Amino acid sequence: MSRAIKQFLLFLGIYILTKFAICLENGLARTPPMGWLSWERFKCNINCRHDPHNCISENLFMEMANRLVEDGYRDAGYKYVNIDDCWMAKYRNVHGDMVPDPERFRRGIKFLSNYMHVRELKLGIYQSFGTKTCMGFPGSVGHMEQDAKKFAEWEVDMVKFDGCYTPPSQMKKGYVKMGTFLNRTGRPMVYSCSWPYYELLKNMEPNYKLISTYCNMWRNFHDIQDSWHSITETINFFGDNQAVITNFTGPGRWSDPDMLMIGNLHLNVGQARVQMAAWAIFPAPLLMSNDLRFIKPEFRNILLNRDVIAINQDALGIPGKRMYKDNGVDIWVRKITPVIEADTSFAILFINMRKNNKKATVSFSLLELGLKEDKNYLITEIFRHKSYGLRSNKTVEVIVPANDCVMLSCMVLKY
Repeated sequence: MSRAIKQFLLFLGIYILTKFAICLENGLARTPPMGWLSWERFKCNINCRHDPHNCISENLFMEMANRLVEDGYRDAGYKYVNIDDCWMAKYRNVHGDMVPDPERFRRGIKFLSNYMHVRELKLGIYQSFGTKTCMGFPGSVGHMEQDAKKFAEWEVDMVKFDGCYTPPSQMKKGYVKMGTFLNRTGRPMVYSCSWPYYELLKNMEPNYKLISTYCNMWRNFHDIQDSWHSITETINFFGDNQAVITNFTGPGRWSDPDMLMIGNLHLNVGQARVQMAAWAIFPAPLLMSNDLRFIKPEFRNILLNRDVIAINQDALGIPGKRMYKDNGVDIWVRKITPVIEADTSFAILFINMRKNNKKATVSFSLLELGLKEDKNYLITEIFRHKSYGLRSNKTVEVIVPANDCVMLSCMVLKY
């Protein structure tokens, strides 16, 4: 083989690696992304004339960014401010580019990304693999590479890619292509996919190996609602399907059970604790969808609980597993990074979803939950700051209030 041919093949290999293999690992979302997302709380409210404080506009996202900074959310890890559907004008321009609605986003998306970046926040945005978005705005089919370049030009940090108005049979090809286009821009953008959810709706079996290769996070269940029923339904889905989901979850790739409803109208404090703890134990992205301008202190405290956030953001990225389910009570266990002077650490979550609204008394041994070390365990309850002290593998008892949870940190000490 001549030297010229060898050099050509070397160049070709480098080209392929830089242009294509980069899509396999973009280095982002090493822990689950945290932030705020507009959809569930504000939906597609575009009536700024009659509801200027709650419509989808640049002002809404600027106000939420201010709240993230001033109320301590950013410093706790909530960095993304994500625009969902309904931000666009009804038609692309003469060049085929997406256009922000000129009245509601009069200074453009680049203005908003700059607004976030100077406040040490990040901007997320929405598009859809279809002829239209779910709410009827211009979709990305026929414009995917163009849209990816536009997002990069606007210095966007996350792209949520929905899947309305396109057949699920086309999604494997389309979502992979969009992920490749995003990475080719050279702009670091977390890629959030809705791909498996639409396949499941058509009784197709998602290829999670492929999905987790091309997406940083992905939806695989119904849109979350502001209700206890929706929260428990989602938890049950993750527990019932954990054999598939957990195999492909870890740093850079997360299964997304959808937004945090904490601080909205229909969850009480106990139910809000359950969602926060379950999303931490899965682990899942923590993207709030609420009105941070009017949130009550008790819900704000749940969202800012540093111990729960630390479990969610644990660098190992090992997914939690449901170890027990019976009579409306779940027990989940997640292995987390050892702390100083500890051999092993675990988070243990007890959820009471009983329909009779009665407390649950749960007796267990740590060995039953897969904690096999024959040593002393230092056990602390996270939300209520109760210490169980040092325990061996003898029986431990917890009392879980109705529609609530108990979350324990459990360390195996070296001595």
